[in-house]
Amino acid sequence: MTEPFVSINELSKRLNIPAHTLRYWEKQFPNAIRPTTGAGGRRYYREDVATAVEQIKNLLHEQGYTIAGVKKLIVSGGFVGARGNAPAVESGAFPRAPTPPKSNVRRGGTCSAPTMAEPSTTACAAEIDAAIEILRQARAALADTES
Repeated sequence: MTEPFVSINELSKRLNIPAHTLRYWEKQFPNAIRPTTGAGGRRYYREDVATAVEQIKNLLHEQGYTIAGVKKLIVSGGFVGARGNAPAVESGAFPRAPTPPKSNVRRGGTCSAPTMAEPSTTACAAEIDAAIEILRQARAALADTES
């Protein structure tokens, strides 16, 4: 039988996460991670809270989510924490958020970011090639002035 509560040190060792990271995540995800505090303010995690921490670790470290992305997932109901009201999500079965384009704002360009309906990795290739060429010319000009 497992213990009903796990100390922050035990959870830290079990998940291979520093204790200060767990304390930081408590502040970032207060609806999902809320440990019980014992005498002297020591943190104890119920098993369901420990599972939520493990799911958050998976999202951040394995799935590639950012903290903001996990917050959005919690708010949208795609993740259930210890005190969440969304339907339970099986461990390892997280819905993957779409990856936004790196930059969709270009000064003077006509290229727009691909939409979710029609993602395209080759959109604006001509503009990108032109920008790369301009940067190469600028690098060459700088190299000429330095010598």
